[in-house]
Parts: sequence; C-alpha cells; structure tokens
Amino acid sequence: MTTTTHSRTTARTTVQKASLAVGAVFLLVGVLGFVPGITTDYESLQFAGHHSEAMLLGLFQVSVLHNVVHLLFGAAGLVLASTATGARSFLLYGGVIYLVLFVYGLVVPEDSAGDFVPLNSLDNILHLVLGAGMIALAVILTKGRAKARA
Repeated sequence: MTTTTHSRTTARTTVQKASLAVGAVFLLVGVLGFVPGITTDYESLQFAGHHSEAMLLGLFQVSVLHNVVHLLFGAAGLVLASTATGARSFLLYGGVIYLVLFVYGLVVPEDSAGDFVPLNSLDNILHLVLGAGMIALAVILTKGRAKARA
C-alpha cells in the first residue's frame, strides 16, 4: 500500500518576514545585554532602576528588566509572525508601545525613581525610531491587503 502525503507550504508575507526580523533583533539585543564586554560596566547591572550603569554597546543604559523585556518582545515578534494579522499587530501595537516609552523617557527624569526601566537620551531616540519604524512597517507592508479583502 502506498500513501501519498501532500505537504502544503505557504510563503510568508512581507509583513511576517518583517516581524520575524524585528523579533530576532529584539532577541539578539536582549541576549547581548547580558554579555560582559558588549555591555560595558556589566558589574553594575541592576535588576531595575536608574542606578544600573550597565551600557549596551557603551551607549544604551540597560538593566536585567530592560533585557528581559527585549527578550519577551523578541519572542512575541517571532510567535506573532506565524500569521500576517499577528505580524501586523506586533509591528503596529509594538510600535505604539515604543512611542509611549519614548514619551515616558521624555517626561520622567533620568535620575528619578520613576526611571525604573532605565532610560537615557540615546534610549529615548532609539525608542522614537523603533516606534515610528515599526508602525511604518505595519502600515506600508499591509497597505494593499485591506483593499484586496474589500
């Protein structure tokens, strides 16, 4: 008896590929935040708060909490990339979260107890670019899909 199995492969959409790429970068950043040398002043890495003087690439202030958030965000990007709708949601709402984090970084003084993430000026700029970039990817890469469904 011969059994034939049909395997169906579906190509990933561009928005899914973007979600995978963004998620992978977040995972990489999360891991690198725990690597001495890539993260300078690693011995001062704190769980949370502005007292953490550890700096990813010598530029971006990080803490254990900050690194864990990057890891979780990266995992979400990979998981949600399994569907085009999930990928778009990750990029769109993730971008909104990063824009909110940008505003938070502008409003909360760097040396206050409210700066629990922690954030510095370069983090704020990066969050603005990430937020705007992720939203742009979500909108641009799914622009024609809404018209196609109508």
